[in-house]
Amino acid sequence: MTATLTSTTETAYFTHLKCKECGAEYEPQAIHVCEYCFGPLEVKYDLERLAAAVTRSTIEAGPKSIWRYRPFLPVTSAEPIDVGTGMTPLIKAQRLARRLGLKHLYIKNDAVNMPTLSFKDRVVSVALTRARELGFTTVSCASTGNLANSTAAIAAHAGLDCCVFIPADLEAGKVLGTLIYGPTVMAVEGNYDQVNRLCSEVANTHGWGFVNINLRPYYSEGSKTLGYEVIEQLGWQLPDHIVAPLASGSLFTKIYKGFREFVAVGLVADKPVRCSGAQAVGCSPIAQAYAEGRDFVAPVKPNTIAKSIAIGNPADGVYALEIARKTNGAIAAATDEEIVAGIKLLAETEGIFTETAGGTTIAVLKKLVESGKIDPEEVTVVYITGNGLKTQEAVQNDIGQPLRIEPKLASFERALERSRTLERLDWQPVLV
Repeated sequence: MTATLTSTTETAYFTHLKCKECGAEYEPQAIHVCEYCFGPLEVKYDLERLAAAVTRSTIEAGPKSIWRYRPFLPVTSAEPIDVGTGMTPLIKAQRLARRLGLKHLYIKNDAVNMPTLSFKDRVVSVALTRARELGFTTVSCASTGNLANSTAAIAAHAGLDCCVFIPADLEAGKVLGTLIYGPTVMAVEGNYDQVNRLCSEVANTHGWGFVNINLRPYYSEGSKTLGYEVIEQLGWQLPDHIVAPLASGSLFTKIYKGFREFVAVGLVADKPVRCSGAQAVGCSPIAQAYAEGRDFVAPVKPNTIAKSIAIGNPADGVYALEIARKTNGAIAAATDEEIVAGIKLLAETEGIFTETAGGTTIAVLKKLVESGKIDPEEVTVVYITGNGLKTQEAVQNDIGQPLRIEPKLASFERALERSRTLERLDWQPVLV
């Protein structure tokens, strides 16, 4: 255990790392696991100093990015890596709400987050800023796709060398969306959990900064901004209920941590927030533990189209379980068919094209409403974490095809009549 903790600078409010299991404290270096009990480490802050220094006005005067919340993030840099990440739209989803029978439904749309169209841009911006502060010149990650995109893009912007590791069967859009930034890409013949184990060995032997391994305590803090932004965008109020996807469980726990931090420093009035999580049936270790009343998560072998959340051995699964239970939330899972239907439902009602993780979240939202686990009067926020253009394979056989016509008015009229007859169902590629 490290007895002497690093002093905070004039502009930094994080103080140390603390084990979530045994409470051992460490200096804020590139470590992520407790040397005594192997528990995960988490960043701690001086909340009294934060409460004295930060107001709603100082936040609102900040940049239109996650860095408006810089005092709540574990960096010391006066100029963090800012590529315009964050402050994504919070949309009142009136048409989807009517379809589901809800009155106050909002979509937090990170499908349009910058620069790579997923929430991972938040965590990577924080991790690479901290990596630079700690002296790393090469950064890396184990990824199911979105994280590889973000790490490669933001490393390119920051001038850092980059090597990413992905499962070899990843969607083509996510592979291309990584290669374009010029990193070294290792496509591993195995699932994400096998990729992650390999990366732990590489991190120990090459001394690189792995955003979701030795930099994980800093990286994960970026997800808190999804909680901060929702509070600010709701007019400095907490929602009643949130629904978010569960992969490792980190995103879910950090949104909750963000809510509690803003309450602790007096930026928002306290009230109960119910936290519900979504998994795919083909990789649902946390949902299974929730359904069976277990307080541990048994690893599973993933088999689902929702590859971005297909983590069979989730590092923060038990903490996600704990939050869902203590907030009176729920955790449920959706089949691949329900995930595709969820993607289409969100697109057709709100004009948002999400990837499979978002389809999972919408499908589970629908299930929770139908089972009476979401009150129609609750202010409910659903987190959409990635863009559908990256996972087109998941829906390409379920969305019909265009009506092919000749460049003549008569051909158009025949096609229009045909489309109305078919009511956009079972379209076939025919020349009219």
